[in-house]
Amino acid sequence: MKIMSKIKYAIHKTGKILMTHRLRIVLISLIAGLVIVFVIYHHKSANSMTLKVRFQSELETLHDQYKFPGATAAYILPDGTVEVVATGLDDVESKIQMIPQSRMLAASIGKTFVGATVVALAQEGVLNLDDPISKWLGNRPWFSRLPNHNIITLHQLLTHSSGIANHVDMESFIHAFRESWHTRTNPFPPEVLISFVLDQPSLFKAGEGWHYSDTGYILVGLIIEAVTGHSYYKEVTRQFLEPLHLTLTTPSDHLELPGLAAGYMSPNNAFDLPQKTTLHPGIMAWHPGLEWTGGGLVSNPKDLVVWAKALYEGHAIKGNYLETLLKSVQISDDDPDTGYGIAVAIHENGPFGTTYGHSGWIPGYCSNLRYYPKYGVAIAFQINTDIGIVDGSTQLFKDMENRLAKVVIEKKYKNNKTIIIKNWRKK
Repeated sequence: MKIMSKIKYAIHKTGKILMTHRLRIVLISLIAGLVIVFVIYHHKSANSMTLKVRFQSELETLHDQYKFPGATAAYILPDGTVEVVATGLDDVESKIQMIPQSRMLAASIGKTFVGATVVALAQEGVLNLDDPISKWLGNRPWFSRLPNHNIITLHQLLTHSSGIANHVDMESFIHAFRESWHTRTNPFPPEVLISFVLDQPSLFKAGEGWHYSDTGYILVGLIIEAVTGHSYYKEVTRQFLEPLHLTLTTPSDHLELPGLAAGYMSPNNAFDLPQKTTLHPGIMAWHPGLEWTGGGLVSNPKDLVVWAKALYEGHAIKGNYLETLLKSVQISDDDPDTGYGIAVAIHENGPFGTTYGHSGWIPGYCSNLRYYPKYGVAIAFQINTDIGIVDGSTQLFKDMENRLAKVVIEKKYKNNKTIIIKNWRKK
């Protein structure tokens, strides 16, 4: 019996030793795993912060070089990391600093939301892009006076291939804006804007040329409202602003726009507008509602890069829509590398390959949005002046686009670009 007891005791003691040894191994493995996770997280975080610092530094260098009042800029990486920075002044006279949350009129970048809204409605089966616009607008009293009215399709309006002039460039509109910008209500509702091109000759037969036309996008806005039975702004909010949590992007349809930075323009601007766009912080001197579906949004680069990544990676709209969105019209025989799809400028053979996106100008503000499909990266910036940009007297706009992209793309993906993108796409 004593022998059996000793054997049992030995077995029990050995088991405890084995259990202790196993527990020790488990604990060591767990600690090692936590250390590895911490190191990876810390390394990723450090890299992210280092990139942000370089991005901020480049924006400040551009500010020092070109002397613009202020700017905001943002990027989004393949893993969804978003960073936004700011430089300079939001309001020069009041010496208010530009901050990452500052907003500006996004101008024609708003067209990307208009085009996407139409594509979403087409995906829902509500409309057909190849239908003639007479289907929705044919009963308007002015419709027969519209150039090419009987042959234009919705798709041609969206790709600027309708042959309709751009009211913004017409002397009659410029004169009318000079005379009426002082009013505290919008002097140019949609059908008033359309009236500037009525009875004018078409620029070319619909589908046989290209000419940028805000007027065409005003017509698109009317079609959206005819199809949905409610306002364009309600529809774009339903389709994109709320689902994508674009909280800094709102309609620019009021004089009061919270968080709006002051914009600055030349005293000799074409519309005889005051040099400063705001009367008080966030309150416009003239009504921005005249843009409507030609742009029509106040935004921030943080929202814009999130939007670009979702839109151009095929996640903003249900179904397979990218082929439809990116099917482009060549804008000029002299520029074979540039096409225009549905509210998207497509540039081939650039310094960082192909880009998708849009730029925007409205007096006092210039904005730019580019998505780089080769890298899964989007970059956006907004500047609160158009001086030196709208007149082409400086290289600021293109320089800022290329230099910010170089920071994010070349520094982030140098030596292992292909590996990173391939690995990300496998996830």
